[in-house]
Amino acid sequence: MHAAADDALESLLLELLTASPSGLGEHELIARVRQTGRTRALLCEIKDNLTLFQAHFLLFHALYNLRETLWRQRRGHLEINPLKIRVLPYADGAAGLSERDPLRDYYMDRSNFETTTAEDVDRLLKAFWSKLYHSSHRKEALEVLGLEDPVDDATIKECYRRLAMRHHPDRGGDKQRLQIINAAMMSLKPDTKK
Repeated sequence: MHAAADDALESLLLELLTASPSGLGEHELIARVRQTGRTRALLCEIKDNLTLFQAHFLLFHALYNLRETLWRQRRGHLEINPLKIRVLPYADGAAGLSERDPLRDYYMDRSNFETTTAEDVDRLLKAFWSKLYHSSHRKEALEVLGLEDPVDDATIKECYRRLAMRHHPDRGGDKQRLQIINAAMMSLKPDTKK
């Protein structure tokens, strides 16, 4: 995308977001940009994971550029979240853009758009789903132990030992309950580096 196309997309995004003060989700914002037909940036057909990534990247690249422009001109603060993107009033002394933002750094680096392959996107998606799957199983395993995040490894191990001793059949405990506790601990094992 050229500088003129970047500017046109940023201008259109500002117009659409200003017209929706409560904010728009990423999908809705892309749909509205496409409906206008005023910029070619997001008009490519989304036919696979790579083209979906490219549309997402172009949108977020433009949003982060727009956020910096608004902040620099003291015209507003752009809240960027895939579920809600909105323009907030500018507030002097607010946290603003001074904090390090790894997502901003990623989307502002155009080489990430240019060099990302379909295989890279597939790896990113697998890593995302794996992390999501792991976090939901972690929550369930912690519930079995009577714990919830945030909790450190030492606390998990201590709680496991206490429950294992209490429910061990040699001490009059329930074998099935002990198996459930052991299974929970095994699923937490990579976390606790047992």
